[in-house]
Amino acid sequence: MARTRTLKLPLLAALAAAIGWSAFTYPAIGQLTYDLASAAESRLYGLHKERVTVDGVPMVFYRSQGRNTGEAILMLHGFSADKDVWARFARHFTDGHQVIIPDLAGHGETGYQPDWKYSIPAQSERLVKLLDQLGVQRVHVIGNSMGGHLAAYFALHHPDRTLSAAMVDPAGLPQPHPSEMERMRAEGHNPFLFDTRSGFYRFYPMTMAQPPFMPGYVLDAIADQYIARKAALTQIFQESHQPTDVSTRLGQLRAPALIVWGKQDRLIDVSAAAMWQAALPKAQVVLLDGIGHMPMVEAPADTAKLYAAFIDQAAAR
Repeated sequence: MARTRTLKLPLLAALAAAIGWSAFTYPAIGQLTYDLASAAESRLYGLHKERVTVDGVPMVFYRSQGRNTGEAILMLHGFSADKDVWARFARHFTDGHQVIIPDLAGHGETGYQPDWKYSIPAQSERLVKLLDQLGVQRVHVIGNSMGGHLAAYFALHHPDRTLSAAMVDPAGLPQPHPSEMERMRAEGHNPFLFDTRSGFYRFYPMTMAQPPFMPGYVLDAIADQYIARKAALTQIFQESHQPTDVSTRLGQLRAPALIVWGKQDRLIDVSAAAMWQAALPKAQVVLLDGIGHMPMVEAPADTAKLYAAFIDQAAAR
């Protein structure tokens, strides 16, 4: 599959500006580089940052300028990720759809507070209230990993708000063959939680089979962010990975459904796709060769083409 890795001019300019200060502020410059590059790239793709407060949570999200020209798409990131993981995928939809990509509570620029609730049901209810504030009645919802579990929960509990549901390497159902992450957790080690950069460099290759290039000083900055957030991530993981009724009610899903899985997923084994397919026999299921846990990052153009065909079919029903 083709990989989208070309950096556009605004992104290059942001990188160059940040690198110019690197001798003075390393490794903090890595976070600045990442933030500048993400901001430039998102604007290039027609995504603009907005903020609204939902039940005391100041939710930050991207929304496309073409928001009045087509059906809305709600894109949900996974645990410990943020809205930026969808940018290169979302670019293929911003001209014809209202694209909404939130930083879920506990993540990204929405931030973390220990008294907020991070369960799948709590996150789902915030999404409903976010859509209410934006005046959006119905959405195509697509989510990755934890966001895939959340997408399924949202579609089951709010069928009147759901045009279609797409789950990309989703959490929420058993894995007949335990993933590398599940084997590590069984031994008492969660790969998302670590105290040193070496822990991050063991974890990062587990997230994608073909990760886009990032300079080492940017990866060091991301590693430091994970280390600093360990206590918060521990709480969020515990709450967001509690079982929900998705495992028992999935067969009641009536919206058109799509399951996408990278065959080389090391976090949630591809064998779980069969569990989703058994519960949703009418769902379209696509397994991707050479792709890991985050197809929308590893192969954004190809994954977007697959998803565009799916939502076109859903709209035609």
